[in-house]
Amino acid sequence: MGKSRLEGKVALITGGARGMGASEAQLFIDEGARVVISDVLDSVGQETAKRLSPDGSKCVFLHHDVTSEDDWTAIVASVLETYGQIDILVNNAGIFERGSVLDTTLPAFSRTMDINVTGVFLGMKSVAPHMVSRGKGSIINISSVAGLNGTPGFLAYGASKWAVRGMTKGVAKELAPFGIRVNSIHPGIIDTPMLQTFDEAGEGVREAVRTRIPLGYEAEPVHVARLALYLGSDDSAYSTGSEFIVDGGWSA
Repeated sequence: MGKSRLEGKVALITGGARGMGASEAQLFIDEGARVVISDVLDSVGQETAKRLSPDGSKCVFLHHDVTSEDDWTAIVASVLETYGQIDILVNNAGIFERGSVLDTTLPAFSRTMDINVTGVFLGMKSVAPHMVSRGKGSIINISSVAGLNGTPGFLAYGASKWAVRGMTKGVAKELAPFGIRVNSIHPGIIDTPMLQTFDEAGEGVREAVRTRIPLGYEAEPVHVARLALYLGSDDSAYSTGSEFIVDGGWSA
């Protein structure tokens, strides 16, 4: 298969400074897309954009707090002014915090929901009108296997990823008549900076988690990026409201 599945398309990827977002950006560019990565990690995001596209023709970075409606309005306007279109939105930005119902504080719960849920809602709300006007588009929401199963010890994170899964299905039905597809990706354990949470939890935690993966190892960000590529391309033209799992068999 030739590397042109996203030729002529423009993608906006939140949380694109590093990890899965940066990997998605790389793969999208390799397949012909022009990409805008956004994040609150300004220096890292700028370095990533420069690495992916030294002359700025294929990738640019924009500062973006996904919990801010004003930021969403500004970034969508900027992308449309520069490129004239948004074909793909990847709601990738998110945070991951430990905590059970016994020890999760309200501020911690609210922070997780603001970034992981409100950020996705604002992304879809901000980009959908443009996609509706064009009669096409693909929205890809990054959820988690925590949005498919109970996740003791990760109350806020699990709740947020169930919410992303539910929003995805509802919005998929709302936007399908306009030719817009909305799907969710549910990664398991991915080797990203977020995985450091397990390392910080103490010796043996990461290894214990690994033993629950039938394939026996964590995924790389590119494994998620390949699914995002499929969902952003016309190869997935008949897929909407669906869950795409990449977890090495964790949830089997």
